[in-house]
Amino acid sequence: MTDTDPKRAETDDSGTDRADAVEAVVCDVLPNGRPDDRRGHFESEPLAFVLGVQTFELRELVLEEGARVTIGDRLSLDPPEATITEQYHIGYDDLSGAAQSELEYAVEEIIEADEARFVEFFNDAQGITTRLHSLNLLPGIGNKLRNDIIDERRRGPFADFEELQERIGGLHRPREVLRDRIVEELCDDDLKYRIWADPASDR
Repeated sequence: MTDTDPKRAETDDSGTDRADAVEAVVCDVLPNGRPDDRRGHFESEPLAFVLGVQTFELRELVLEEGARVTIGDRLSLDPPEATITEQYHIGYDDLSGAAQSELEYAVEEIIEADEARFVEFFNDAQGITTRLHSLNLLPGIGNKLRNDIIDERRRGPFADFEELQERIGGLHRPREVLRDRIVEELCDDDLKYRIWADPASDR
C-alpha cells in the first residue's frame, strides 16, 4: 500500500447494528505494524489484513493499541468495530506474506459458512458472451461439464454441494473449485472476466 494511493473505506460512525453489516475475515494481525515501517517499533500501529465476506475485497485495518484480534475472527467493517480506527482497500501484493498464505483458508471459511449462496451460483450462472459461459470460468469446467450442469438444473435446482456432486458425476469437490477461482480473482488483476472479486476496482 502506498501513501499516495490508498482509498479510505467509507464507514458508519453511528455504531448501530445493521442486518446488512459489511463483515470480513481476519487473515493476519501485525501487533507492531509492518516490519518495514520506518517510524520504528514504538510508533507503529497494530494492523490487520482482512478479506470481505460479501464482496471479497481486501482491506488493511489500523487497530487500537491492545486490540484482541486473531486470525480467523470475523469483524464488522461497516458499521466498524470499536477496535478499528482506520481502514483502506488494498491489493493482493499489499498483504503480508502470512495473509497471502491464509487467504485460501479464509475463502474456504466464507464458502462453508454460507453454502446456499455459493450453490446458487451453479443454479443461476448465465452466459457472458455467445461463446463463453460464466461456469467455464471455474477451474476444470469445460463445455461438456457446463452443459451437464445446465441440463441437470433444468430438472430442479441444486440444494447443496452434496447434491450438486451427486447429480453431476464429473464435478468433483465443487467447494474447492469455487475457492480456487475466487483466490485467482484476488491474486490476478489482469483477468478479463470475474465472478466474485475485482480488487482493482477498489484502488
